[in-house]
Amino acid sequence: MRADKVLLVFRKDWLEIRRNWEILAPILIVPLIFSVFLPTVIMLIPASSTTNGDLSGILGILPTNVRAEIAGFNEQQTVSYLLLGYIFLPFFLIIPAMASSVIASDSFAGEKERKTIEGLLATPLSDAELMLGKILVAFVPSMIVTLASFATYTAIVDYLGFGLFGRLILPTVNWVLVIFLLSPAVSVAGIALTVIVSARVKGFREAQQLSVLIILPIMGLVVGQAFGILLLVPAVILILTAVFAALDVVILKIGLSMFEREEILSRIH
Repeated sequence: MRADKVLLVFRKDWLEIRRNWEILAPILIVPLIFSVFLPTVIMLIPASSTTNGDLSGILGILPTNVRAEIAGFNEQQTVSYLLLGYIFLPFFLIIPAMASSVIASDSFAGEKERKTIEGLLATPLSDAELMLGKILVAFVPSMIVTLASFATYTAIVDYLGFGLFGRLILPTVNWVLVIFLLSPAVSVAGIALTVIVSARVKGFREAQQLSVLIILPIMGLVVGQAFGILLLVPAVILILTAVFAALDVVILKIGLSMFEREEILSRIH
């Protein structure tokens, strides 16, 4: 497998993506909501409107180390810290999963709609070079968007929260591990699955609809965080990263074994 051929696929697809606002709009709008709108609103809402003055139920389900972090905080500090530092953390797994799945949905399905798939499959690229190029063009932009969103979120939270906490509260170890370890692993799994789906359906919209299912497990993490069932603490993050890394290897191997150019061509019409 040659890197220059992989990059050739990457460059060709990137030129298509950056001109397509149907793809770019969701991967720009959703991160803005998570990284700008939500933290700004939370910092401006009084804690009493969120908890009605009763934090005992929330504190009772928190692990000892988290309770130690918020020891000495008043009500508004506690609510803001838990929301901004923990509850919103899984949302930053949705960003790479959503962004990468939207781009990956266009990988083969978009080629079919633009009627360029025949020429692509007729090139002397190996199956591995073709799939890796398609995966790379979804992975790189999704991680750039994720890192930019994380930087923006951190800056807004620390700026607006400095007066409340008297210090910078982000980034924490949890956030660094999620952004730099778990997010890439989740992104690759989502991309590989979506590329496989995209190669076997007829159009971009069909591939995009199926790829939404990838976000469902992440929503489970959001619920787990909200109810204190499964907090993303370092040990949990490292375990999830290892699980997703193993899934990445399995999915990529399955994807390559299922990749058949003749079958893809047969699904064009």
